[in-house]
Parts: sequence; C-alpha cells; structure tokens
Amino acid sequence: MATTPPNQSIERAAAVLGALGAADGAMRASDIARAIGLGTSTTGRLLATLESLEYVRRDPESQGYSVGRAVLELASQGLNHNPVHRESRAAAQELAHRIGLTANVGVQDDAACIYLCHFEGSLAPKSHTMIGMRQPLHASALGKALMLDLSQAEREALLGADLARYTDHTITSHDALTADLEASAKRGWCVENQEVALGRFCIAAPIRNASGRIVAALSISGRVTQLRDRDTASLAEDLIEVADRISVGLGMISAVAH
Repeated sequence: MATTPPNQSIERAAAVLGALGAADGAMRASDIARAIGLGTSTTGRLLATLESLEYVRRDPESQGYSVGRAVLELASQGLNHNPVHRESRAAAQELAHRIGLTANVGVQDDAACIYLCHFEGSLAPKSHTMIGMRQPLHASALGKALMLDLSQAEREALLGADLARYTDHTITSHDALTADLEASAKRGWCVENQEVALGRFCIAAPIRNASGRIVAALSISGRVTQLRDRDTASLAEDLIEVADRISVGLGMISAVAH
C-alpha cells in the first residue's frame, strides 16, 4: 500500500517549533531560519502563521520568538491524558517533598527515556524542568529500570551494538550492561552513578501495569555530595514502596516473578 507523502508545511512548522524548544531563550527570525536551513522569507511566513495560532509568541520589543501558549496547552493536555502521569504525579511529588531530593517518572520512547514527571525537594532546586527531556536508556537509572525485563538480545536490537559514552563511568558494552541489570533485578532497583553527568547520582525502580509489564520508572536523583551521607538502602526502600503503589494504581494486583 502506498504511503502518504509528508506534508512539507507541517514539517517546516515542526522544525521551527523544534528550534525554539531547543534554544536557551528567544530567537530572532534570522536565527531560526539559519537553524532550520530555510530562507528568511519562508521562515517569516511560517512564524506569522504560527504566531496567529499562538504556537509561537513574538516579543514586541526584542522581536524575539519563543514557544507560545498553544504549545504549552497541548503539552499539558498530553500529560493529563497519560495514565502513568495521572497515577504517579501526586506520589512522586510527595516523595520529593519527603526526602528533599528530586523525584522523576520516565517512560520509554524507542532507545530513550522521556521524563513525564519532575519534582524537586528542598535540597535539589533547579531553574528548569526536566519534563519532556530525554535520557539514554543504557546510562540512566530510569532507562535501566525500563529495560529490566528485556533480554540482552532485545537490548542489543533496541540500542544497537555501540553504547554511547557520556562520562568515564558510562557502561559501554552490552555484557557489562547485562551484568549491571542482573544485579539491579536481584535487589529491585537500578543505579546511575555519574554515568550521564559527572556529580549526579540516581536510583530507580520499575512501575508496572495490570499485566505486570514495565510501563514506566520512578527515580530519586541528586548530586553525589548530597547522597554521600544518606542511607541508600533506606532511600531505595522508600522508592520501591512508592513505585509499587503507583503500579497498584495502574491495576497491578499481584507480585511479578523474576
């Protein structure tokens, strides 16, 4: 059956929104055009249409463009329609408040993990949210928890033969990743020790649905200096209890054999 060709206008509009989303701040039209490889007149027409629909916002003084109200509204609606987000939001927020660290919920998207929830405790303030951001599966605690039930062959098919290195601590071989995940499965939680970014430590546990399938993961994260004097085993118990409570909310009614 013939496939429908892509709509060029939609692709270009998506490229504009992608450039704005990746920017550190507002962008001028000429900078957007350069970033997406289009002419300034074409980019200007796209921006005018997107502004009229409130998908982008133009500052009247600087003339810089940023993501508009309609995008934020759509993102909020998408989260609210997600059953994992609905079930985990309050539990993750309460966990972050109780322990003073950051609590996150992530789901798998191909070979990456995407943050659905991100709550900061009093010891881990941030100037930005992680919601919607991506992390590599093999190098993040959330990603590892999402892959706990996969075989090595399934992980190799998903991630490819080469595992990217982010720091000197990153696991870059599938055999080493398998050993790490087998140890994690036995204790019930996964560890990320400066594998994505130096100075960051994270532990994560899987969240399962009614059929027992892993559909998300819950993590606690913070700086290594913040966690050095904390009882990791106690934090892990708290983490697993909250992850299990979310799983029950998603319909899981019995333990899963390993």
